[in-house]
Amino acid sequence: MQTIRQFYGFSLIFTLICLGLGGWYGWSSTGTVSGTASMLWIIIVLSVLEISLSFDNAVVNASVLKDMDKIWQRRFLTWGIAFAVFGMRIVFPLAIVAIAAGLGPVETIDLSLNDPQEYERIVSSAHVGIAGFGGAFLAMVGLKFFFDLDKDVHWIFKIEEWLSKFAALPAAEIAILLLVLWGISGLLPPEEALTFLIAGILGLITFIAVEGINTILELHEEKKRLQGAVVKSGLGGFLYLNVLDASFSFDGVIGAFALSNNMIVIALGLSIGAMFVRSMTIHLVEKGTLAQYRFLENGAFWAIIVLGGIMLASAKFHIPETITGLIGAALIGLSLWWSVRHNRENPEPTRMPHG
Repeated sequence: MQTIRQFYGFSLIFTLICLGLGGWYGWSSTGTVSGTASMLWIIIVLSVLEISLSFDNAVVNASVLKDMDKIWQRRFLTWGIAFAVFGMRIVFPLAIVAIAAGLGPVETIDLSLNDPQEYERIVSSAHVGIAGFGGAFLAMVGLKFFFDLDKDVHWIFKIEEWLSKFAALPAAEIAILLLVLWGISGLLPPEEALTFLIAGILGLITFIAVEGINTILELHEEKKRLQGAVVKSGLGGFLYLNVLDASFSFDGVIGAFALSNNMIVIALGLSIGAMFVRSMTIHLVEKGTLAQYRFLENGAFWAIIVLGGIMLASAKFHIPETITGLIGAALIGLSLWWSVRHNRENPEPTRMPHG
């Protein structure tokens, strides 16, 4: 109970506030108990869907945050969550509609509130580009983790060991991603294929840019350390985590329209989920859970590869969000069970795994 209050107390309060706002909005817009209850139910389902889709996000966030300075950890968990909740769940869909329809901010908000069907249609029409960008970025995140010559902790041993050795080939993960993008684009109509390829390449470039910034900052910090200065920066990790969060959010934002096309209902439901993901991230970092469960990080990155692949494939094929969530949960659950079994067979203290 103390753990719940410590790590999830704020999220529970935030949930009650969102449900209160949802109840007020439901009653104001429908004037009926049944209409209000229906809106509240959709908000709850959306929040559960977001949590199930984003648990792997929390694990990966924790794997990056554990190596960041405390100041930058706090900045991500405050500013980053504001970006995740407000930026990706509210501003991002509005921005898509504004750009696609050539509308101003006021007209876009008016459209979302007074013509939700058209709003949904415009957001959904941008799915091919979103799938290309988000899928490419997530796929690179996952492949980069496994294409690592120094990686010495393997869960699916034969495959992960082979992938780590295959990393000796420079830019192998980039070549694989480009081949996948080319293959999927061949299944699409010409105009959609071009959009998909451009978005995918931009996702790849974004990943390379963020990695480059991170490397430059790390080299700068290492130089300062050699000169005897105390350096505590995590800007590269901060940027990386925010882009990663945004990529994870694409899937949930688009999938939410399967349940509702009301912007306010979607924003409330997904924001609750995003807040719980923040709480899970803090819990994992503070408790050192990744160190305790040896293969949990591996399972999360496998889930990211699967999610990236599903996003890319969704440009051509409709794949229900529940399938995505179940696959991710299954991979993380299996890696957790494998870790528990490993701890029982090896009771000595587990050192923090690399990569």
